Amino acid sequence: MSVATLSIITVRPAARRWALARMGTVPAQLRRVPGLGFHKLLGSGFDFGLRPNFQRYGFMASWADEAAAQAFFAQDPVWQAYQQRSQELWTAYLAPLQAHGLWDGLAPFGASAASAAPDAPVAVLTRASIRPLRAWSFWRAVPPVSRTVAAAPGLLAAIGLGELPIVRQATFSLWESGRQMQQYAYGAQHEGRHRDVVRRTRQEGWYSEELFARFAVQRTEGLWDGRNPLPLS
Repeated sequence: MSVATLSIITVRPAARRWALARMGTVPAQLRRVPGLGFHKLLGSGFDFGLRPNFQRYGFMASWADEAAAQAFFAQDPVWQAYQQRSQELWTAYLAPLQAHGLWDGLAPFGASAASAAPDAPVAVLTRASIRPLRAWSFWRAVPPVSRTVAAAPGLLAAIGLGELPIVRQATFSLWESGRQMQQYAYGAQHEGRHRDVVRRTRQEGWYSEELFARFAVQRTEGLWDGRNPLPLS
């Protein structure tokens, strides 16, 4: 059964230049990894904003099965190089529950037989290619929504990721339960800002391509900001 993973990589300060350079060289090496399907090495920004964080990166991947993922994280030279230069690594093993939209013209997570109880932990990935002429409008709308996400009951961790500055962006969030995630997204206390952004996305045509995916969290390992925000095993 296929599985997805999301890893948060926090390199040591002395490795910042090395990690930035790897953004250009690692993708070709990853194409040779057995069992690795769709994958993206991503940069990150502080507080979902435009200021880049050169110490923190994300690695999103889909795998033929969990054994392929485990083999990569245990012994692949690409990952070992990150392990040697990182002060923290955190990885979540994820089963797709729902996905719609495209990423580089592909549906990377496909259909899944996975299911999750309303009170089980979930993760959410959003990704969009922002039209350059709409970028200013989009980024002006980000800070108010980011503040409501940060204060949302049930949110365990969240990060803004990206392939290219300003125009190819993604977010990943981890929730105590699917019920709490739904309450944030559609509940009355947040519907003003959140639904306004959803409405403007359609009316103003911010995106040339977008993807939403929700996952059941199977297990997690490692540290993110000094802790494992969801210690499942």
